Amino acid sequence: MVAVGLYTQAIRMLAALVLFTSFALLAQTRMAALIRLFAWQGALLAVTTALVALVTHQPRLYLSALLTLGLKALLIPWFLNRLVIRLELQHETEDLRGNAMVLLGAAALTVFSYYVVMPIVELSTLVTRNVIAVSLAIVLLGMLLIIVRRKAVTQVVGFMCMENGLFFAAVVSTYGMPMVVELGVAFDVLVASILFGVFFLHLRDSIDSLDVDRLNRLREADE
Repeated sequence: MVAVGLYTQAIRMLAALVLFTSFALLAQTRMAALIRLFAWQGALLAVTTALVALVTHQPRLYLSALLTLGLKALLIPWFLNRLVIRLELQHETEDLRGNAMVLLGAAALTVFSYYVVMPIVELSTLVTRNVIAVSLAIVLLGMLLIIVRRKAVTQVVGFMCMENGLFFAAVVSTYGMPMVVELGVAFDVLVASILFGVFFLHLRDSIDSLDVDRLNRLREADE
């Protein structure tokens, strides 16, 4: 019982830290710092997966933890950082008007997540059932990041943050997906990041900017 209690507290603490990184991503204005925060979120997911593997005695989850660490905390952030350097965006900041309202909206989405999963919490017998609300909140905050930001790189980070929320729910609530599924998802995320990088380069060459609002203005001009 003591071990289970410590495990529950550790999972809740990690869930709170992952949720905190999502709020920090919304508040961050510098591209380089945004990528570092995303890398820390990936590292927290890897630690969570390793902890679940330790408690449930599932060796395959250790491989999943290593895969998560290598992909979400190292490889993809490194690729995005190299891309930002190549596009000369490492010192660029994004003007966040109404950022306080965005953070208040993020807090409201977190409360909404707890309200939505309340029936699941009442029926579930898992000691970690409360983190389902945190996972849903991470997904919604990633979606909010995509909506409120104008830079294409930031929107890609928001997309991957949504995937992190789904991954967190799968690991903690169901003790991980089958390894074939995890490898397939990891490969899809890696390929998506590479395709996004190619798209950014072509977008920058075409309109000399990565601001998606300029694409909307171009469409309006054509009409």
